[in-house]
Amino acid sequence: MEQLSTSAFLPGAFWAPGDGIPAHLLLIWNAIRAPVIAPLLQVVMAVCSTLSVMQFIERIYMGVVIVAVKLLRWTPEKRYKWEAIKDDSEIGNSVYPMVLVQIPMFNEKEVYQWSIRATSELSWPSDRFIIQVLDDSTVPTIQDMVKLECKKWENKGINIKYEVRDNRTGYKAGALKEGLKRSYAKECEYVVIFDADFQPEPDFLQRSIPYLVHNPELALIQARWIFVNSNECMMTRLQEMSLDYHFTVEQEVGSSTYAFFGFNGTAGVWRIAAIDEAGGWKDRTTVEDMDLAVRASLKGWKFLYLGDLQVKNELPSTFKAFRFQQHRWSCGPANLFRKMVMEIARNKKVTLWKKVHVIYSFFFVRKIIAHINTFLFFCVVLPATVWVPEVEIPKWGAVYIPTATSIINAIGTPKSFHLTVFWIMFENVMSLHRAKATLIGLLEGSRANEWVVTEKLGDILKGKSASKANKKPRVRIGDRIHFMELGIGAYLFFCGCYSVLFGKTNFFIFLFVQSLSFFIVGFGYVGTIVPSS
Repeated sequence: MEQLSTSAFLPGAFWAPGDGIPAHLLLIWNAIRAPVIAPLLQVVMAVCSTLSVMQFIERIYMGVVIVAVKLLRWTPEKRYKWEAIKDDSEIGNSVYPMVLVQIPMFNEKEVYQWSIRATSELSWPSDRFIIQVLDDSTVPTIQDMVKLECKKWENKGINIKYEVRDNRTGYKAGALKEGLKRSYAKECEYVVIFDADFQPEPDFLQRSIPYLVHNPELALIQARWIFVNSNECMMTRLQEMSLDYHFTVEQEVGSSTYAFFGFNGTAGVWRIAAIDEAGGWKDRTTVEDMDLAVRASLKGWKFLYLGDLQVKNELPSTFKAFRFQQHRWSCGPANLFRKMVMEIARNKKVTLWKKVHVIYSFFFVRKIIAHINTFLFFCVVLPATVWVPEVEIPKWGAVYIPTATSIINAIGTPKSFHLTVFWIMFENVMSLHRAKATLIGLLEGSRANEWVVTEKLGDILKGKSASKANKKPRVRIGDRIHFMELGIGAYLFFCGCYSVLFGKTNFFIFLFVQSLSFFIVGFGYVGTIVPSS
């Protein structure tokens, strides 16, 4: 097997001989390196390489499914019945089912108008759908603004309800659950959910609802997200690459094979009967959407993803907002896996293969291994081998498979393929937060149920760009400096220096580039910097 090897360690390379503490530490290190550290590191290397193979096989499997779907033209219309709902002269608009449109929001000052306006313009009989704005805002002025916007559309003939709660119990899940308890909501057969920054096209209901009407086994229709600010900065471009792969491949594969995938929490249509049968919304994790989807699937319900049904929304463009979002998206699934793995395994209503798909592919490989192994392998174990030359590094595990996996992912966003190297470096940086969040979720740590609403900027930068163009943004140092990233960056930098001095390969190039990525993020030079007012 072709191997990479680090250079032989040179005793005394960093410290001059003497009787001081460094000399004693060096003697201890030389004594335990080969017999103790090297075997342990070799085992960890083998485990990480195996996990990388598992990730690669999962990517290949999904790639094969996507190719088959394209070649066989296995479209949603071929798998499920779809007929447009037409007016009936005898019963009038009653032919259209009653639909509830829920818009949960929390202090969404910059974007609250987006979803209210877009849903008010949906092409559906005005007496056959109800818009329910679930406002958990804690700022009175923002509440007044949202209420006024609802009143404006109500005066135009839109059936829109403005709902507030006395508390934020359950966060988004609690708001959605309370919304379904309203008397008018009980008249509805389907519920559509849009976050405050989502802007559906007018024909959204016309294209999605017929699938649920004509296919009683379907519980959920999920639309694809597209982004209005993907070109705002490098960070949003890189986010788009990851999310495009998620929708183009992961969601499509789940829909096409096992009629199961994770509900994305917004831009989806649920059959209310399926929600009720699954036990309703629960707030036991930070991924209430995925929780509901798994429980509904275990009841035998099927899901359908419509890749050509697209809904515009905004990507988080500040690193702080993105970091909190990734914590929630990584911690929640791990915590849900901990809570539901045995329930899934014991379920009698779904096939063995579907249970294997949910436990192994959906949760274990994509939600657990993907986050932990990326950080452990590329940011800890591989760099550590420069200090322990006895460890053999399989080139297939360290180079070939990760490269192929990254290319497969980048293909999902052809327009940004040239940014693949930047995407890899940024994903490795973010793996620090994702791995930490995954472990918190698995161990149910103190931050397992931490919920921070993702901040959206809307048009705030457009409004301030002119007046602040010549002024340096004022940002607090505490918000700008990220010590964990700086610590990992320093570790990689020192590993790179050692590799330059004593290594026989070009591994130091990766170490320096990756350490630079951590430093850039650590010093706050990533994402949009919002000018101070």
